[in-house]
Amino acid sequence: MTSDNGLMTALRAPFTILALRRAVFCVVGVVSAAAILTVPAIVPALGVLILWASGAMSHRPAPVVAPVFLVLFPLTIALLVVLAAPIGRAMGAVHRSLADRLLDVHVDAPPPRRLSKRISAVVSDGPGWRAVGYGLLKVPLAIPEGYGAFCYVFGLVNLSYPVWWPLFRNHPAGTRLGPVWALTPFGTIGARTFAGTFLIAAAGLAMLLVAPWLMRAGTTLDLAAMRRLLGPRRLAERVRELQVSRARAIDDAAAMMRRLERDLHDGAQIRLATLAMNLGMATEKLGVDGPPPDLAQARELVALAHRGAKDALADLRDLVRGIHPPVLDNGLGDALATLATSSAIPVAVNVELPDRPAPAIETIAYFCASELLANAAKHSQATRIGLGVVRSGERLMLTVTDDGIGGANPDGPGLSGLARRIAVVDGRMRVHSPAGGPTRVEIELPTHV
Repeated sequence: MTSDNGLMTALRAPFTILALRRAVFCVVGVVSAAAILTVPAIVPALGVLILWASGAMSHRPAPVVAPVFLVLFPLTIALLVVLAAPIGRAMGAVHRSLADRLLDVHVDAPPPRRLSKRISAVVSDGPGWRAVGYGLLKVPLAIPEGYGAFCYVFGLVNLSYPVWWPLFRNHPAGTRLGPVWALTPFGTIGARTFAGTFLIAAAGLAMLLVAPWLMRAGTTLDLAAMRRLLGPRRLAERVRELQVSRARAIDDAAAMMRRLERDLHDGAQIRLATLAMNLGMATEKLGVDGPPPDLAQARELVALAHRGAKDALADLRDLVRGIHPPVLDNGLGDALATLATSSAIPVAVNVELPDRPAPAIETIAYFCASELLANAAKHSQATRIGLGVVRSGERLMLTVTDDGIGGANPDGPGLSGLARRIAVVDGRMRVHSPAGGPTRVEIELPTHV
């Protein structure tokens, strides 16, 4: 069954939208490489033009020609050097856009060039010169891309020979016709008869079947070079990640403060206000002056105040637990075991930690486990859940698995918010949840902040 699926995949590969997009990308790559190869010819051509313009071609005396050539030729070289980096940046932007539109691969742009009238700023443009390096590397990269595009385009052409032959080669019997030639990677193939076109069609089919893999190899190498040379450097990318993480941390802190304020205002504050009102009314009922106290109403008011006090304490306890669960004081293992007992679905806990990670990491791991268990209980329809924590070197791995229906969406509001929060401490999350289950969520955290 697997071999049949592989054969069908190989047969369908040339006729997919992705193959067509790769073919377009490869053709553009070949055109770019051809344009880049013409650049070395510009300098000799400009030199000849300078000589012609200076009159050297008309046998003007050398004392007149030499100064003109010595002045104009270096200026031409300097102009090419100055324009190389901006042209490289423009070419890099075009190829990044093509990769995004045709191959669904996004490569971040490098930092923009600072506007300056100084030539040194242009010459020292690191991203621009890396883009020039990508352009030079584009020449050898165009070989597998061009080979794949050639097989793809001419494979389709060769495959059509038996179709159009009866339409255009219908001459009277006895007419001697010259061969019709077809291009293949191994040379040309000629056909004089209709039967011969099937040999060309067979060669075209072979070319068409191998073309997607050749184009895939060429585009993979091209994308690797693009990420390395056209994207931001690792330090710049790291700075950008830290900026994004800082912004997310600030947003999360602000959201937590708003949530605490809302919970205090809507929960404990209202209960305490009700408690104060009930106690005030009970005091009036038990007042010294006036008619005899109504003990029944006073008892009812005191009971209401007592119940309100307990509810307010429960709300405050929940708020404290939401900020920092006291059970974490005994370690992450005990905290997760306590968390598992409150789950609506049986949870098997396995914690293997030789020593305790940083308190902030313990807190993040605890709340991640709490949210994942709540999501599983709410959406998975599972009968059992596995919760595991292990330490590998300087990394802590939290794993939550269930035997539910699967289909968890990593881009949904719950999991995407979780991924944003753990990214603040350089954490990573992987979600494997095919339709029908099972679901496995792995969260990797550093042991120290």
